[in-house]
Parts: sequence; structure tokens; C-alpha cells
Amino acid sequence: MRVEIIGTESLGVRGLSCVVELKDRKILIDPGVSLGYSRHGLLPHPVQVAMGEDVRQRILDELEDVTDIVFSHFHGDHVPLYDANPFQMHAMEFRAVLRRRNRRTPTFWTKTPSGKNMMQRMQLLRHALGVRFKQAEGRDDGVIAFSPPVPHGARDEHRGTVMMTRIREGDEVFVHASDIQLLDPSAVSLILKWRPTIVIASGPPLYLNPVTCHLRHARRNTIKLAFLTEKLILDHHLMRSENGCRWMEDLSAETGRNIICAADFMNRERFLLEAWRDRLYTAFPVQSGWHEAYAKGLLSAHKYRKMLPYVMKRIERLRSETRSQAGSMRNMRDWEK
Repeated sequence: MRVEIIGTESLGVRGLSCVVELKDRKILIDPGVSLGYSRHGLLPHPVQVAMGEDVRQRILDELEDVTDIVFSHFHGDHVPLYDANPFQMHAMEFRAVLRRRNRRTPTFWTKTPSGKNMMQRMQLLRHALGVRFKQAEGRDDGVIAFSPPVPHGARDEHRGTVMMTRIREGDEVFVHASDIQLLDPSAVSLILKWRPTIVIASGPPLYLNPVTCHLRHARRNTIKLAFLTEKLILDHHLMRSENGCRWMEDLSAETGRNIICAADFMNRERFLLEAWRDRLYTAFPVQSGWHEAYAKGLLSAHKYRKMLPYVMKRIERLRSETRSQAGSMRNMRDWEK
């Protein structure tokens, strides 16, 4: 079994897309991309736009020979969109690859949409792609199994539901637990019944300042999973802030278990570009009107792609300056006392 995580927050974009390759099948899960249209009152920085382009292309490259495609739910960072904004995966890009393939059309396994808007989105996507969707909740074909609907986040927040995926080959069991945020014990119990060796899941959304009781649930559920799974990968909502890295690392140290993010799993640097958005604008100023020109196809993100190797150094420098300024302010307050 080969597991590759293509796009998620520690890899620079919103989403939880991955591909799982088996001896006889290749499964693409949640092939969507988003960048968080507004964060800190700012549109995605062109460095993140460049990263988003790369992730979209990686998804399209994998689409060439997949046998199965899974949509865990129909949020815009998990599926192609008929009405995509300039920073998302457009359904017509997806359709173009499907049409030129010299292979059988892949099987589309999908969750039943929750609510009128998601139902309409599913119908538009199905029409745009020109394929049939199989409603997958609770199904098991021996290799791929799907959960019943489980809460998107905390059950009491009523944010809809998602579908988890289990893939088995020999002694290896991979579970993709999209957007559960580790906040509902029933979802975690179902994962454990599958006896996974690798789990990738969305952690709690610390950037939204969740209530304390939700964080207690997330912590308890993470510890339970960590002790009963060989490798636990936490990302997506958790990695929209640097606090997510600290939360994950603290639990890994406390439990002595292998709790990592997607970038760690892929042996790549962590690029929390959404969390760093305001710093990116400080480090790499953006000309006025850039986003409007990009949306019209008049500008490219190419030159910003070349900046990616320098991003970490500049962010670290800004962090150091911020810490130094904070220390100076504390000293000043102490002196004033």
C-alpha cells in the first residue's frame, strides 16, 4: 500500500486530498482544493496561490489512472466545483482529464449530501463531470469500506455530516477521517473497530477558539487513537494555526506515540501558508489589483512559485522579530511598574 497526501494545510492549501495505491486499485480521496478566501481580512497571498496551482495539478496527474474516487462530503475544499473561485479546483478541469483517459471511467463513491445547498452542488457536479455517483455510506466491497454519516465536528454544532473511508490490503489498514475534528466519540469508536494501522484525520479547529469542553473531547479522542494506531496523522483544520502544531506535538510528547502532520508524513517542510498569511504580505508585498488580474488570466503566480524556498527563512525572521518586540514590551511594562 502506498499512501500519498497531496494537499492539506501543512502542505500549504485547504483540503485533505490523498491517493492510496494498491496492487490492483488506485483510490483518490477528496480531490478538492481551497485556500481560505479571506483570512485576517486578506485574500490568499500569491505564494499560496502558486502552491494551490501545484496541488491542483498533482490531483489532475493522479486522476489519469485512478480506479476509484471518493467524496467524503461536498464542501468546496474536498471536491471539484462547478462554480469554483479562481483558487479552487474547477469541475471542468476535472472533466477534461476524465475525457482524455484511455481507461475505464473510475467509480465515484460519494456521501449523500446534507441539506439543499449540498444536494444542488452534488447535482451540478455530477452533470458537469458526466458520470454516475454511487451513494457509499455503509458499503463495503472487501477492499474499500465506508462509514455511515458521522458529525462534521461537534455533534451539537449541527454542521452536517461526513463519510469516513477504510482501505485494506493485507495487514495494512488505512483510514481517511475527513473533517471529524476528533470531536465526536462515536466517529472515533468506528475508526477503532476498523483496527487501522494508519489514520489521517482533521484535528480540532483551534483557529476558531473552540469551547473548552470540545477541546477536552478532542484531546481524549486523540490519545485513544494514538495508543491504538501505529501512525496518526492530524491536519486540515488543526493546521490553520501554529497553535495546532504545538497542540499536536504536546500530545505526541505526552503519549510517546507517533502523532504527526501530513508534511511530516511526506517528509516535507511544514508550509502553514494560511496561518502565515498576514506575515506573507509583510515579507512579500503584493501589488494592488493582483488578485483581480489573476482571476481574469492576465497575471500568473509563476514568479511567486520561485519564492517558496525563501518563505520559511522570512517567516522565521518575522517570528524572531515579533518575539523580540514582545520581550521588549514586557520589559518596558516591568520597568514602568
